[in-house]
Amino acid sequence: MPVSDLSSRTALVTGATTGIGYQTVRLLAERGATVLVHGRTAEEAAAATDRLVSLHGIDARLLCPLAADFAVLEEVEHLAARVLAEHPHLDVLVNNAGMAAPERHTVTADGNEIAFQVNFLAHYLLTHLLEPALTSDPGGRVVNVSSSLHRTGSIQWSDPNRVRRYSRLAAYAQSQLALTVFAADPRVTAVSVHPGVCTTSLLPLYAHEGVSPAEGAAHVVRLCDPAVEIVNGAYYDREHRVEPAQAATETRNVKRLSKLADLLVGHSA
Repeated sequence: MPVSDLSSRTALVTGATTGIGYQTVRLLAERGATVLVHGRTAEEAAAATDRLVSLHGIDARLLCPLAADFAVLEEVEHLAARVLAEHPHLDVLVNNAGMAAPERHTVTADGNEIAFQVNFLAHYLLTHLLEPALTSDPGGRVVNVSSSLHRTGSIQWSDPNRVRRYSRLAAYAQSQLALTVFAADPRVTAVSVHPGVCTTSLLPLYAHEGVSPAEGAAHVVRLCDPAVEIVNGAYYDREHRVEPAQAATETRNVKRLSKLADLLVGHSA
């Protein structure tokens, strides 16, 4: 497929300082897109943009470093406010930031199990806060970087923070299932994608070896291209549209998850 010019596009990529997120920024910027580079701290975001310029020859004018620790929902709100003020027209939001659930049950200051908050709740909140900026033009979209492990997950509706029974793999799979379900939320034009097993910090959850983060990022960037027609709410395994877990397609789960997430983030959508 021909590579289209993205010089008129503005994208925000979360978790953009390493791995798939970093390579997604590189590929988008190489095609001319203006990219908001999110990192957990301002120092990490600035260091990533510096590397993109010095190592890959990216035009610094195309990059804007932004910071927010997704383990702190107030920082997510500040991030959204800054984007709305400085970039009121946003074509693409790539919800990529993620973490492996820790060995021990960990709760954020907001009261949420940390992987559920960082991998899903923060993106849910950010997406809805950015609705005024997300374009309704053809090609505008949200791309959730999910995982094939969503198929092993279940959302514990009465105990989403898994206080009663915690497993790091189950907590991670729950967060990825929630992110996949969220793509079917009718309030946003969105898809979710499993970019393949890549050699990132999350590799031990999947296998002993994987493809490069750049190869995984290429599948994400393909879905960011307005020339690529997407099916709203669809799930992609790399370049192929496939059916997600049955739980991710049930209308009842979409509505139930929205209510749960609104409660946990203190946001009324």
